[in-house]
Amino acid sequence: MLAIISDIHSNIEALAAVLDDIRRRGVRKTYCLGDIIGYGPDPGECLDMVQANTFRSILGNHDHAVLYGPEHFNSGAEGAIYWTRKRLEETADRQALQRRWEYLASLDERVLINPPETGGLEMLLVHGSPRRPISEYVFPDDSRTSPTKMAGIFERFSHLCFVGHTHLPGVFTEKDGFVPPADLGGVYEITDNKALINVGSVGQPRDRDPRASYVVVDDKKVEFIRVPYDVNKTVLKVFNTEDLDNFLGSRLQEGR
Repeated sequence: MLAIISDIHSNIEALAAVLDDIRRRGVRKTYCLGDIIGYGPDPGECLDMVQANTFRSILGNHDHAVLYGPEHFNSGAEGAIYWTRKRLEETADRQALQRRWEYLASLDERVLINPPETGGLEMLLVHGSPRRPISEYVFPDDSRTSPTKMAGIFERFSHLCFVGHTHLPGVFTEKDGFVPPADLGGVYEITDNKALINVGSVGQPRDRDPRASYVVVDDKKVEFIRVPYDVNKTVLKVFNTEDLDNFLGSRLQEGR
């Protein structure tokens, strides 16, 4: 049994709730698909918690932007990137600061695993897409409006590919297009067919459900899980941080 989380976005309340849920389920190994930081109010704490509680994490576009500078970000996201970098640099414990920077710099863009949970079948882990691991968005409508794009994406992996980035959980298959978790009864049964699986977002869900989202893979099935957390506590932190756009807090209350 393994868990896959993504898009924490410096939301320590959501991350702590998800990790508690993972431990309660007896999950032995957790992977993170990136965007540990950005948007939210607790970047250092989230970096520490992910490093301590995940087997491996990969690089998201917000993690990359904090390291190397933001490109093609909207004003609110860009402002959050600069604030995040400033907040990290102000860490009083210089050893902790160095550890956090080294951890971010060590993250790979993709990870390929063959877990026993899938009978040893390949699972590719990326943040955005197998074509452009850090930056490409794969939206639900792409299965209907962009068949060439989707064909190119499916050509880049052999069986299962897990992604985040859009914060919209669900499963893409070549035959059925995009299927949301509700239409699957919350569980995708793994077959021999290829599937691109979005695990949703821990710290900033955008499917109109404010609860944190992640998946558990076990016995050739993928279970989509939602976890409630103290959203208002995170929102208040955002509102009380002058350099973070209030929208980054209010959107959490509506899951958008």
